[in-house]
Amino acid sequence: MHIPPLPRTRDLVLIGGGHTHALVLRKWGMLPLAGTRVTVINPGPTAPYSGMLPGFVAGHYDRAALDIDLVQLARFAGARVVLGAVQGIDLDRREIHVPGRPPVGFDVASINVGITSAMPEMEGFADHAVPAKPLGPFAARWAAYLAGTGPARVAVIGGGVAGAELVMAMTHALRSRGRAAQVTLIDRARVLAGLGPRATQRIRQAMEGLGVTLVEGVEIARITAKAVELADGRRIEADFVTGAAGARAYPWLTETGLDTVDGFISVDACLRSSDPMVFAAGDCAHLTDNPRPKAGVYAVREAPVLYDNLRAALGAGHPRPYCPQSDYLKLISLGGKSALAEKWGRVFAGPAMWRWKDRIDRTFMDRFRELPQMGQPALPELHSAGLSEALGDKPLCGGCGAKVGRSALRAALAPLPGAIRNDITPLPGDDAALLSTGGVRQVMTSDHLRALVEDPVLMTRIAAHHALGDIWAMGAEPQAATATVILPRLSPELQQRSLTEIMAAATEVMRAAGAEIVGGHSSVGDELTIGFTLTGLCAQDPITLAGGRPGDVLILTKPLGSGIVMAAEMAGQAPGTDVAAAYAHMTTDQGAAARILTTARAMTDVTGFGLAGHLHGICEASGTGAEIALDAVPLMAGALALSEAGHRSSIFADNRMLVPELPATGAAALLFDPQTAGGLLAAVAPDQAQTCLAALIKAGYPAARIGTLTEKPGLRLAR
Repeated sequence: MHIPPLPRTRDLVLIGGGHTHALVLRKWGMLPLAGTRVTVINPGPTAPYSGMLPGFVAGHYDRAALDIDLVQLARFAGARVVLGAVQGIDLDRREIHVPGRPPVGFDVASINVGITSAMPEMEGFADHAVPAKPLGPFAARWAAYLAGTGPARVAVIGGGVAGAELVMAMTHALRSRGRAAQVTLIDRARVLAGLGPRATQRIRQAMEGLGVTLVEGVEIARITAKAVELADGRRIEADFVTGAAGARAYPWLTETGLDTVDGFISVDACLRSSDPMVFAAGDCAHLTDNPRPKAGVYAVREAPVLYDNLRAALGAGHPRPYCPQSDYLKLISLGGKSALAEKWGRVFAGPAMWRWKDRIDRTFMDRFRELPQMGQPALPELHSAGLSEALGDKPLCGGCGAKVGRSALRAALAPLPGAIRNDITPLPGDDAALLSTGGVRQVMTSDHLRALVEDPVLMTRIAAHHALGDIWAMGAEPQAATATVILPRLSPELQQRSLTEIMAAATEVMRAAGAEIVGGHSSVGDELTIGFTLTGLCAQDPITLAGGRPGDVLILTKPLGSGIVMAAEMAGQAPGTDVAAAYAHMTTDQGAAARILTTARAMTDVTGFGLAGHLHGICEASGTGAEIALDAVPLMAGALALSEAGHRSSIFADNRMLVPELPATGAAALLFDPQTAGGLLAAVAPDQAQTCLAALIKAGYPAARIGTLTEKPGLRLAR
């Protein structure tokens, strides 16, 4: 008996991808709570692990070693990812505000956004310095500075453990590269005042051995482009200034209406804020009953408690308190591959401590890189012939990867009778038809996609741009749209939240394109599907597949690879940064590109049948062949590496059969990759190609000249 998927009834939203939330997501993937829709909101697709920052700054780790991949982690946990920085929470409406998208509704929320070391009150800091936290922007700025040449002048503000680790790591890195370095650590009080005397003495000796200058007991007057000016009149020359002076809460936390202490969210022993359905953990939280220092060890140990208490708030189990330890092991990097360990006043230092710290850090990060792989469920012992082959060995792709193959599609459409109305002009091979109404020419098309992302807003934007591609490809201006939405099984509250998000996103995209949504239809099914039927107005004859001529230049407006990247993402194997870049390409508006290409002789949008299949369609309709300059074809970040690792979209094999004369190895395999909301492929007269290409690049499109149409039939690669 078929058992339908269980409906989702509650929204859990995790704000921030800090250590606590990362561990909660991992645990959720191992043991999810049925009926809960989980969302994680983070500014980017990765979350850095601060414990390895000194090692990165010193040059012991590369940048990627610090990153927890939230896209892969969310896929494992069955969660949706929203990329953006939260700016506020409306407790009355139970909504979280993220710029550039509709509010995210919640029933239970948790905040784990860390801290910042920005010092807006210090004159010149915002213009001439970079805070050490958040880590991502700091790491990028430091890497760029370290890559420079000549003498270095660095100043670190804040003489706590974080500042001491940074200043030693920076000095080690600069001198390892042969750069003369003047490095200064500045504190208004005494450096390392919070540590025990034995640890303080050993670290001060380490800094002295590296040649770090300590400036203590003095206020900073201002920061300029070339120096840190002190209140006593001294001037410390510096062209890289960073701040690691204590913990500062993000300003928006105080505007939520939640109780705070010094800007940090007050929480009880169960990590609940003054609103019992809003939790907080890590450095952004203040433990009211048992205040603790801002240290990653507490965030890590809060994770299992937070996991249990979130489940309790959602209706499963009972809350339990978090009982922090009174002291914790401090492992402090000393610049090179040496570290100091301190606990209960006992101190040990040397290379062995570094190896211990390195092993602890790598073990922690491996928890997110070695996620258990969930295989497909076993088939019933008794099943019909061909079921195993039809199921395949990979999950069914979403987007255009879920299309029916062209061979099956053509076979199904071939027996249908031709049009019987004289106001409809079929356009063989094109995805739209030409309608004539009262002297006005319209094109009409319909497209829908099986969801390839969990976020309904992002999926709507992808589906809308995908559907608009057929209108733009014919040189028409989008006019009207109807929306078709199939929602997965949700409670009435979650249905309303999802539809509100979907329609807000759809309206935004369509109006930006010049179209208006005039209606639609919604229903409930096993999974999210979003589609649009569109009309467009033609001021001139529509651009079809049939106008190409030998010698025409082929121009592509977007890179290839979305099918492979999304197939790998479904398998939990695509790097989150590559996935985020693919999302950006799939939601890039092509209206301006279409207007630039209005003189094209033939044009199509590259979607489900891949570049080779859609170019084959132009050649077939135009009576030409084509030559592709493979090295000139733009590819999405990571797509080639994922392809060579064996990742393929569901429809790849069908697409390969359309153009068997082309190779399917190396970069050529990307020619058969189905694209979702792909680029426009235009055949342009040779004397206009350079002008069009220059205009596309000036407009911000990653467009490229990828080949030419030829008299000789068939597709081939240029030599």
